[in-house]
Formats: sequence, C-alpha cells, structure tokens
Amino acid sequence: MDTRYLQTFREVAKWQSFTRAAEVLGYAQSSVTTQIQNLENEFGVTLFERWGRKIRLTHAGELLLGYSEQLLAVLEEARVSLSEQSQMAGTLTIGTVESLAAFYLPPYLQRFRQEHPKMKVLLHPGICSELRQGVKDGTFDFVVVLDWLQTHPDLTCINLGEVELVVIAAPDHRLTQKQRVTATDFAGENWIFTEAGCSYRSMMEQVLRDADTPIETSLEFGSLEAIKQCVAYGLGIALVPRLAVMDEVEKGKLAVLPFSHPDIRVYKQLVYHKKKWMPQALRRFLDMLTDEAGSV
Repeated sequence: MDTRYLQTFREVAKWQSFTRAAEVLGYAQSSVTTQIQNLENEFGVTLFERWGRKIRLTHAGELLLGYSEQLLAVLEEARVSLSEQSQMAGTLTIGTVESLAAFYLPPYLQRFRQEHPKMKVLLHPGICSELRQGVKDGTFDFVVVLDWLQTHPDLTCINLGEVELVVIAAPDHRLTQKQRVTATDFAGENWIFTEAGCSYRSMMEQVLRDADTPIETSLEFGSLEAIKQCVAYGLGIALVPRLAVMDEVEKGKLAVLPFSHPDIRVYKQLVYHKKKWMPQALRRFLDMLTDEAGSV
C-alpha cells in the first residue's frame, strides 16, 4: 500500500471535502477519489458517508484515521532520524600541512569528536598545492593550508588569520647575538628546509636570491620534528611557523633569530569546493574554524 494514500485520507478527513483536499495536496480531484477507493478496497470497508452536501467519517474511517496518524508520525520520525543520522555519521576527510595538523587542529578535532562521536575523521598531511588540487578532485572534504592569500574560481578560500614564521637556530648560534638579522647575514649558513613545494620555503629562497645571498648547502625533510632536532644539534637554521617551536624555545632548546621580512607572510586558509555538498556535521566543523577566527 502506498503511504501517500494515508496522507490523502487524512486530508480528506480534515477538510471533510474531496475538492478541498485535492487543492491542498495539488492533486486532481479524480486522483483523490481513486486513492480513497483504493484504501477502501484494501481494507474492505467504507471510509466516508454522505451527510447532506458534506461527507463524514464512518466508524471504520475514524478507526483508520487514528492508525493513520500514528503510522504517519512514525514514518516522519524515521525520516527525520535517518536524515540526521546520515549527516552525523560517516567519514570526514581533511587535508592539511603538518604544522597545523600538530599544533592548530587538535583542539577542534577533539571538540568535534565529542559532539559527533559517530563521525570518523581522516587527517591527511601534504603540501599546499597538492591539498588544493585534492579539493578540486574531491579527495578532501576541505583542507586547511598555510600559504599566501589566494583565490580560485571553483574554490571557497577563507582566511583564518596570519601565522608568524620565524627563523630558528641552536641557542649558541652566532646570529643569536645580533639585535637584528637581515637576509645578507645568512651568507654561508646551512639551511634545513621543508620539502619542495612548501610555500614559505619558496618565499625564503626568493628573499635570499633577491639579497644575493647564496644557499651554500641545505638539508630537506618532510618532518618538522626532524627539522627541529637537526637545528637543535647545530646542523643548520630553518624557517618554521612559530606555533610549531614555542615549547622548544621556552625550554631553551631552540632560539628564534631576530629576523623578519615583508615578503615572508603566510595565512591559515580554509578551502573547500564551491559545489561541495555540506552535510550538517561538515558545516559544524567549518563553523567551529571560522567562528574562532572571527573572534580573534
């Protein structure tokens, strides 16, 4: 039996009119009449009787109306529940850079998991260009990158705030004694870089080229922890987000050199596809990130 017949029956009983029920439901009156006849044939009873110019429920109709109300209420409850569950369960795939995965996102992930325990969250590290491409390809639901401000016709890019970059060195490094360090002071220094394609590595390399400061030798690691350890052991200097070294600097394991440059600036950016379907759980995570950024 088509449950729409019960909805039609309920409307006819409500208005005590086939014509009015048809108008409310957007059906032809003949369709309403046919549906009621199908119900009567299904149960082998008469549901309405004529009373002058009007109609009214028979005893059987009154009984069926009670059952119909219960059944339609249960179906509506199931529809709402299934809709909510489908949006509150599943997998959320997030792409981000290592520093944000380790030092920015964890509190949000914790809060999100507490609110949506049935959601599975997959966090994938990568470099910014690959992460953006992953959004375009549908690999990620969204990404949080650390890059210069960019726009794209297919992507929504939201600035979550600037992240300070610092040059770190071992505490006994010669440049820690200077009040101000410029790009030319890095002549002859060994650099320990993040992997190729990292936005702020490219910025630093360009600043050094503009200052005619050659990069004598360098090491390259995809891991921030490896970079920090090598710097602490005096193997070179590195450009990293301050948030990734605050603990080591406070404990005296690393030193921040007094260097800054206007061309070396990056921002946390939330990126997702403009055509991305937004289930409720995903919207909640995005709201957490943007609300926090807006309050700073």
